[in-house]
Amino acid sequence: MASAAILCGGHARRFAGRDKSSLIVGGRSILDRQVAELSRLTGDLMLVGRAGATAPPQTRQVADRVPGKGPLGGLDAALAAARAEEVIVIACDMPFVSADFLRFLTTLTPGYDVVVPQTARRYHPLCAVYARRCAEPVARRLAAGQLTMIGLLEELRARVVLAEEIAAFGDPDRLLSNLNTPAEFDAVEDLQDHRR
Repeated sequence: MASAAILCGGHARRFAGRDKSSLIVGGRSILDRQVAELSRLTGDLMLVGRAGATAPPQTRQVADRVPGKGPLGGLDAALAAARAEEVIVIACDMPFVSADFLRFLTTLTPGYDVVVPQTARRYHPLCAVYARRCAEPVARRLAAGQLTMIGLLEELRARVVLAEEIAAFGDPDRLLSNLNTPAEFDAVEDLQDHRR
């Protein structure tokens, strides 16, 4: 069984600092959706970098060990606190990620440091499965101020999951969508209203 971490430490500047995990999509907060999906996969579910907020009872809060270092700092904290050898990592602003897709990613971990989806638009290192042995290169990059997640991927033995494989679990762009801006949130809400 893998551990799982929801990275909640961003500043959400484009949302005026609002906690993106609390955004309501289809009548439920993103956090509630994510916790429900991840709870189907693991009993070790962490909220990383969400200091001071009330955590759902089936989760535990984990503080960034090196604050202010973005997603790489969150990954560092998740790897250090995980109870399993593999860690499912997702960003807190992904409303449609599914347990079935994440379970599939965990089946691909043998022989790799990370299993990461890739669509035509980009890699998705914040919806991926990392081995705990990634802790050393993560810590080294943090110490050197090399904070990009793509730079980390280039150091690791990566199993890249392409759009054709992702499509077995739904539309890859929807499944891996994240809400970076109010406009993206409005677009998702419009789509939800249209489907009702």
